[in-house]
Amino acid sequence: MKRLFTFLLLSVITLAMSAQNTFIQTATIQKTIVEIQKQSKITPALVSRGVNQTAALWTESDGTADEFVQFCVANYCKDANEKEVLFNRLCDNFEAILGHSNRVTIELSLPIHVVGYETLPIDERFAAYSATTHLTNDMFDNKIAFIITLNYPHFSLKEKTENAEKWSDLEWGYARLGDLFTSRVPADKVQAITTATTTADNYIANYNIYMGKVKANDGRQFWPKDLKLISHWGLRDELKAAYADKENGQAKQEVIYSIMRNIIDQTIPEDVINKDKYYWYPAANKIFAEGSTIGIYGLPEGETRYQYLLNNFKAEKATDPYYAGNSTFLDRRFNDDLEISQSDIEKLFAAYMKSSEVQKVANLIAKRLGRKLRPYDIWYNGFKNRSAVDEGQLDQLTRSKYPNKEAFTADLPNILQTLGFTKEKAEFICQHVTVDASVGAGHAWESMMKSDNARLRTRIGEKGMDYKGYNIGIHEFGHNVEQTFSLHNVPNYFLAGVPNTAFTEALAFTFQQRDLQLLGINSNDTIGRYYDLLDNFWSCYEIMGVSLLDIRVWKWMYAHPDATAAQLREAVIALSKEVWNEFYAPVFGIEDQTILAIYSHMIDSPLYLTAYPIGYLISFQLQSYFEGKNLGTEVERVFSQGKLIPQYWLQKAVGTKLTVSPFVKAAGEAVDVVVDYEKQQAAAEKKAKKAKK
Repeated sequence: MKRLFTFLLLSVITLAMSAQNTFIQTATIQKTIVEIQKQSKITPALVSRGVNQTAALWTESDGTADEFVQFCVANYCKDANEKEVLFNRLCDNFEAILGHSNRVTIELSLPIHVVGYETLPIDERFAAYSATTHLTNDMFDNKIAFIITLNYPHFSLKEKTENAEKWSDLEWGYARLGDLFTSRVPADKVQAITTATTTADNYIANYNIYMGKVKANDGRQFWPKDLKLISHWGLRDELKAAYADKENGQAKQEVIYSIMRNIIDQTIPEDVINKDKYYWYPAANKIFAEGSTIGIYGLPEGETRYQYLLNNFKAEKATDPYYAGNSTFLDRRFNDDLEISQSDIEKLFAAYMKSSEVQKVANLIAKRLGRKLRPYDIWYNGFKNRSAVDEGQLDQLTRSKYPNKEAFTADLPNILQTLGFTKEKAEFICQHVTVDASVGAGHAWESMMKSDNARLRTRIGEKGMDYKGYNIGIHEFGHNVEQTFSLHNVPNYFLAGVPNTAFTEALAFTFQQRDLQLLGINSNDTIGRYYDLLDNFWSCYEIMGVSLLDIRVWKWMYAHPDATAAQLREAVIALSKEVWNEFYAPVFGIEDQTILAIYSHMIDSPLYLTAYPIGYLISFQLQSYFEGKNLGTEVERVFSQGKLIPQYWLQKAVGTKLTVSPFVKAAGEAVDVVVDYEKQQAAAEKKAKKAKK
């Protein structure tokens, strides 16, 4: 997951035009426009837009109506050259402010994010501190924000779409600068959001299950004593790895599935969360003391999980009155952050998930498993070449290769060169990436100034980096490559980044899918790309449902703003069944499953999940375009475009806009190829056995 400081920052600084302020009257606005036009060569339309937007934000505490006129006339740029000079100074100054603030946040969060620190009670408070909490108020108080709204007004998504091809890089920079100050959210509301997300993140980062203490109902123990898995990532990945275990794989999966259900409905005993005091039989949900034969039902967690989700909702909702037009966090997340409407996304996902190709792929999976699908087969891992490789062997390989973070860091340039980057470019990227051993599952944290480094974080145990840590590390490294290009190579600072988080996820997926190739495994498998395509198609199908659940949960919270955590828990369970029954039950033949609600992102990353399925769609389009081309060259080109709107970015990058049709069609064709290939393989094996006889 990409740890987006900018997402947290900009979502609370600005995202939608605030309600029209009645303090500055229409007559005053018109007078101001006339006075500016007497001395400025800027087009009348831009003058009018800037003055009107500034008036909408100006309050009585900012000055009288006459002072408003004087301020606007004195601070409006006289011509295009003056406007560009001012813009360049703003680029430098905001890079200093945001870059160093980001650095402060990174440093204060180290004890709860990175191993090697003694954890103190005060650490969480420091991690929740934000140096930018008062930035909006400060910028309005010293009137820098007004200078920006006046000279670089905001444009809606519709207007950006209409002007996309007409604007130069400089004009796009102006437009992105215009996105900065379009509302005035009080500092205490900003801090409340930071506190809610930070405490939720800390809760999730320390939600581990000691698998050496977990037993199946028949008493079998499948996992080593020292293995602990974070929810949901570690549990999910262990479940996926079990497909390679022909003897105990499904039994392991059923146990993990029981753990997940207990977490979702919060019947999980508190004494097994990040603790190894008791043995736990999750299917029966009983705990046993060492040496005891008497099982007890431990005190359940209750609704702690959902209280953190509710805290995030309340913190975000508290800012709603300060926005107009996009009055809910749902609106702001989709229209202003993702810049793709919620309705468009839901239509895209529904078309994908209800396509006949999904059933076609499901039938192939069931055939390969030799059984009916179980709910946890949403994470079927058998299409990946790695599924045929024992997880233990992969762990040995990665631990030997990367005994510590220094070894992984030293190998990053080689990884990039294997992917097609030049030696010089690989060294440039790696000079701007710092590797940390993560407390949680792992994340990438971007730099917001060129003099600082992006952070790559993944789990690195005392025995070295296991395969899960390596797989996540390669994913996060994809983020870091994007973060480096989209900061250092873009035309100006306000174009730094990508259109939305889905685009950085797309590159992270592109890297992650090559993890075995980077280890020298199955790199020459000609059928491999078809298996990879089916794996991605099925993964996208899974995460789309989780994303739709996330959206519906937020809709429910807005419809029930006074709900308790217990009521929210019941709603999430009901909604997870609703989404399952609509999009999965027809394929799996099983109804009323809650497994979609296990995702930790729902708790600590409000409405982030949609970025993943969009990332898969974008990744397919990018990889289809990259095929036959040098990956390093193309990655640098497309991720140096800057923060354009999504559809225009894609059009410039690969020549098409966002769509599901090519991916769906390709999956159907891949099934045919794989079925034919596996028939030939089976026939060849049969013939070989017959020849031996």
